[in-house]
Amino acid sequence: MRVSLVPDRLFETYEEITPEYLRQRGIRLLLSDLDYTLAPKYVPHPDDRVREWLRRMEEGGVQVMILSNNRSSHRVETFCRELGIPYVGHAQKPRTTGFRRAMERAGVTAAETAMLGDKLLTDMLGANLAGVLALMVEPAGGPKGAWNWVLHALQAPFKAVCRRRHT
Repeated sequence: MRVSLVPDRLFETYEEITPEYLRQRGIRLLLSDLDYTLAPKYVPHPDDRVREWLRRMEEGGVQVMILSNNRSSHRVETFCRELGIPYVGHAQKPRTTGFRRAMERAGVTAAETAMLGDKLLTDMLGANLAGVLALMVEPAGGPKGAWNWVLHALQAPFKAVCRRRHT
């Protein structure tokens, strides 16, 4: 268990993460946040880019599962049903309970799992506490609303630490 807000790697978008990148790290399960990670919160349905990325993940032997704190089960259920992928809702990130449920469901260990998200306080802290690879993306569609602008501005120093580690 690592108490840290710093992601292991930072990407501009989810599309930069490939099955080859994950397999090289022994990852068989990619947990992903939904809102602002795979699509802006205001986008109700998955687009063709998400579908193509998921197809490549599946062909590459990486299972993708949504791990969401979203209070609306309708949004997560609809999105995942359209994509044909499983999800764990009301995950209570950064608590590790949702991570453990997802890993147990997929039959993998923490060492075989990565978490993809756009927020430090939920996705990255939760990933680090759960002992899984922490992969961060910039928010899809950009931060919306005053709170999200502040939140993402506060993340800048932690992102800078991650970038320095990989230059």
